[in-house]
Amino acid sequence: MIPLSQFKRFKKEKGQTAFSVYFFDSYQYTRYFPNHLKAAFLFGDVTHVPKIPSITKSRPINENNANSVILNLEKVRHFMFVKDKKRFQDKKDILIGHAVVAQLHRIKFWEMYFNHPLCNLGQINKNNTNHPEWIVKPMTIDEHLEYKFILCIEGYDVATNLKWVMSSNSLAVMPRPRYETWFMEGRLIPNYHYVEIKGDYSDLEDRLTYYIQHTNEALQIIENAHQYIAQFRDKKREDLISLLTLRKYFKQTKQL
Repeated sequence: MIPLSQFKRFKKEKGQTAFSVYFFDSYQYTRYFPNHLKAAFLFGDVTHVPKIPSITKSRPINENNANSVILNLEKVRHFMFVKDKKRFQDKKDILIGHAVVAQLHRIKFWEMYFNHPLCNLGQINKNNTNHPEWIVKPMTIDEHLEYKFILCIEGYDVATNLKWVMSSNSLAVMPRPRYETWFMEGRLIPNYHYVEIKGDYSDLEDRLTYYIQHTNEALQIIENAHQYIAQFRDKKREDLISLLTLRKYFKQTKQL
C-alpha cells in the first residue's frame, strides 16, 4: 500500500505497460481524499484475488473476492454505449464474432464454428495463429449491429464488448461469466439480460435457432439489457458510488 501523496502516473519501462488510463481513472476520485491515506492498486486484467485489499478493474466472480475492490477503470475502452437505430427484426439471422483470438477458450470456439452457416467469425489479430484463414480486417461497431447476435466471450478477463452490445438492439451471446468489473457481470441473469450458451459451446446452434424463431422473447431480453445499462448512464450517480466505494475502502482498512 502507498500513501495517496505518492500515487502518480507510472513511467513506462521497456516491455511494460504504463497503465496511464488506470491512473487517471483512479485519480479522478482519490484526489478527494487526504493524501496520508494509503491504498494498494492492482492494474491490468486481474483474474486473481490479491492478498491485501486492492483497487482493481476486474476480479473473479466468487464468494471470496472481498480483497478485490472494484473501481470503474479503463472506462474509455470498457464503458461505451451505442444508439442502435436498426430493429432486431430487421437484422441478419447470424452470430457475428470478429475479435482477438489468442486465448485457448476463444480458439476452441473458432475451431468449432468458423464455417458454421449461422456464424460470421473472424480473427483481427495477425499473430499467434495457426489458422490464417480466420484473419480478417476489424469491423466497425455499426457493421456489427447488422447482426441479431453478437458474440461476447471473455478474453483475459471480461468481454470488453459486452457493455455496448447490451445497449444495442442485438443479443449478447456468451457462457456465464467468470469475471466481473464495475459493470457487475456477476449480477447478470442468463436468458434475461443475455443469451447463455454452455461453457463447452455445444448448444450454440440450438440457442440461436430458438431466438430466431421466438422474436418476442428476444425483444424482451433486449429491453431487460437496456434497463440494466440505464443505471450506468447517470454520471452523477456513478461518481457518487465511486467516491462511496473509496470511502468504504479506507474505513474497512481502518484509516477513517
